[in-house]
Amino acid sequence: MKMMKPGFMCASLVAGVAASAAVTVSVAPDRVESPLRVGLERIGTLVARGKPIKGDRQWSISSTCLDRDFADFNQYKHLLPTLGIYDVRFQTGWAKCERVKGTFDFAWLDEQVDFCLANGLNPMLETSYGNPIYEGGGGWDLSGGIPSGEEGLAAWDRWIDALARHYKDRVTAWMMWNEPSNNAKNTPEIISAFDARTARIIKRHIPDASIGAFQFGGSNPKEFIACFEALGPEVRLFDRYVYHGYEYNPDTSYSYVDNIKEIVRKYAPHAIAWQGENGCPSEMSRTFALNRKVWSEYSQAKWDLRRMLGDLGHDVPSAVFTFCDFYHVAPNSTAHRVEINRKGLVRANEDHEVIAIKRAFYSVQNCVTVFDPQAKRIKEPTVSVTDDTVTVYEYEKNGSPIFVFWISAEVPGDSFEIRPLTFYRKGPALRNPVWVDLMTGRVYVFPAANQVSHSRGTAFIDVPVYDSPCLVTERDTLEIRQ
Repeated sequence: MKMMKPGFMCASLVAGVAASAAVTVSVAPDRVESPLRVGLERIGTLVARGKPIKGDRQWSISSTCLDRDFADFNQYKHLLPTLGIYDVRFQTGWAKCERVKGTFDFAWLDEQVDFCLANGLNPMLETSYGNPIYEGGGGWDLSGGIPSGEEGLAAWDRWIDALARHYKDRVTAWMMWNEPSNNAKNTPEIISAFDARTARIIKRHIPDASIGAFQFGGSNPKEFIACFEALGPEVRLFDRYVYHGYEYNPDTSYSYVDNIKEIVRKYAPHAIAWQGENGCPSEMSRTFALNRKVWSEYSQAKWDLRRMLGDLGHDVPSAVFTFCDFYHVAPNSTAHRVEINRKGLVRANEDHEVIAIKRAFYSVQNCVTVFDPQAKRIKEPTVSVTDDTVTVYEYEKNGSPIFVFWISAEVPGDSFEIRPLTFYRKGPALRNPVWVDLMTGRVYVFPAANQVSHSRGTAFIDVPVYDSPCLVTERDTLEIRQ
């Protein structure tokens, strides 16, 4: 296998990668290059876990669009387990499974499901999209109308029945139709009735299925209320209610998120709100979410980290979109023009060949390594900052505190300019503190002289901070490679 460095941006270099080359995860001490200079003594690099933890459902990763052949699973599947995320989202692709009426071919989807199960991953199946071979079969791509009419709904019921029967012994995590309210024809009443109809069939074969409903493309509380009102007592069919909601600055969305959580608690106290799709492109897009802004691999990595850690800090499960770039070719769709969606953690070309690992891959890997199920958020934190442009959260892991922080006031950019931060802890100084840049995984000594003990606790002074998440913790909390 050919070893690739992360962060390819040069067109000539991309063009020179052989089509047959398999991209592997770098194991070099500097997995991510960065111009960051913090003026501290560097002692090594964070060792990423590189494998999923069974049952860790805080994080999920999308492996979507394979139902429309916009990407090639075989190009990147060997990288999936190394990311360290357990839940993997797939779309089931009715139109790809039933090309001839009454004949279902699950071979392509079996390959994905069985790979996950063999490699310690949890496949989550989304029932999107429709099938144009039936009258009223619904749209086959994003923003299409959901199935309707006697023939369309009867065919949908047969499809979901066959799908659930086929995977009843392998898959327990399910999601409903993706972003239905993007099409104005899909009213709250239609969405709720359609989700309930679908979930009842799945539950008939898989009584313990965990199912996510609504799957709104945004995070509009009014949509949630309208669909909950229409859903009525069938809220019990679902244990997750899903929103996406892209924002150029990921830290500005949490007033909406908190509102959604309150709505879910009111209508479905047994369930949770779930961020089911969010990610940032590594270059400017014309039409996809977060479009018409200049992005880079650096700003993508910062954005993904800030979304993940913001979600974690607000107690919602967090999805990363997406694992691999995909080439959206949909001549019959009004949703998007032909374009590569560059939100992938790995880079692909128009031929679906994976040609590089992006910086964001390693950043996400670092995040899930540190913030695993053993890291518990301190809901009454001992740490505070006086700078209202900085976000800070506190966690406890293996008896040690972890303070994670970043400048959150602006959209993530390409600047690596740091500034000194002072934060205060109602507690003792750390014994052997380190400062960590989560984007690169670089670990530095945090000077003992920068911890000042006083009668009310400890002040941490001249702490480097920039617009990407960093942390301070005890050295023995982390596995470090020198």
